[in-house]
Amino acid sequence: MTEIVLMSDPKVAAVPVRECGERLVDVRSGSALLVDERKRQDSAGAFAHLREGVFDRLLKAQAQLPAGMRLLFVEGYRPPALQRQYFDEYAAQLRAERPEWAAERVRSAASRYVSPPEIAPHSAGAAVDLTLADDEGREIDMGTRMNASPEESAGACYTQADNISDEARCHRDILSTALSAAGLVNYPTEWWHWSYGDRYWALQTGVAVAPYGPREID
Repeated sequence: MTEIVLMSDPKVAAVPVRECGERLVDVRSGSALLVDERKRQDSAGAFAHLREGVFDRLLKAQAQLPAGMRLLFVEGYRPPALQRQYFDEYAAQLRAERPEWAAERVRSAASRYVSPPEIAPHSAGAAVDLTLADDEGREIDMGTRMNASPEESAGACYTQADNISDEARCHRDILSTALSAAGLVNYPTEWWHWSYGDRYWALQTGVAVAPYGPREID
């Protein structure tokens, strides 16, 4: 497995942001995407919003999928306060399990699963958690459940993990091919997490400035 750049890496935070002001759109409005409500946290449905440019790329990716497969959207935008809550809770869990770890090691380990709030792609409306489904909306085997932690899955949540079935590997490859062709990048510790326009995307693609930064939803 190639070396993975984690969200906690200083190189990610060092990428400058020049906010372009592009709007957040609700992917449920006239969308061809299947939308799962499991990550709904508020009556306004913040989870179902994405930057318009990211949404357009998801539709292009879906058009590249084989017959009988569709993207199943689970979460897009995440308010900064909720991102902070998720990160702090997971970091606290790791500290309790590994009291000998220094603070920086806890932060690095936590970032495998939850991005540090100050650079979080979800809070920029730039990231999406998604999977594949069949025409009936049933999830396709991807090797782990979505949002499985590295501890729970014995590392099988990593996109290129070798402890999954050949069928699940094939499905991950189909998802990766379609999303990569549409311009999104994957966070390699989470097969379901893809983004465009944020700092991590900029670092991975060699773009000097990220157009999307963390924001509050209108």
